[in-house]
Amino acid sequence: MAKRSTQWHKEFERKVLFHPEGLAEYKAFQLQLELCEKMKSVRKKARLTQEDVAKKMGTKVPAVARLESSNVSSLHSPSLATLMKYAQAVGRELKIDFVRPHI
Repeated sequence: MAKRSTQWHKEFERKVLFHPEGLAEYKAFQLQLELCEKMKSVRKKARLTQEDVAKKMGTKVPAVARLESSNVSSLHSPSLATLMKYAQAVGRELKIDFVRPHI
C-alpha cells in the first residue's frame, strides 16, 4: 500500500507542483485548510458551539459549518467582513499579515 501512495505522490508532484499554476492553486488550498483549522480551533478554545457562533453572527449553523469547512470552493470563499464577524463572535480580532515566502 505504501508503494501506491508514494507513486501517487510522485505523479501529483510531477503534474501539479512543478507547474506555476498548479503550485499556486495548491498553496491557496493549503492556506484555506489552515484558515479552516484555525477557525475551528479558536471557536473550541472559546468553548463555543457552531450554534453559539451562528447566533452571535446573526446567521444559521450551516453557514458557520461552511465557513469552517475545508470543502469551500474559491467561488464561495468568505469575505473579509464575514471573517471579521466570525472573529468577533469567538472573541478574537482578525489579523492579516504579509510575510516573506519560504525559500
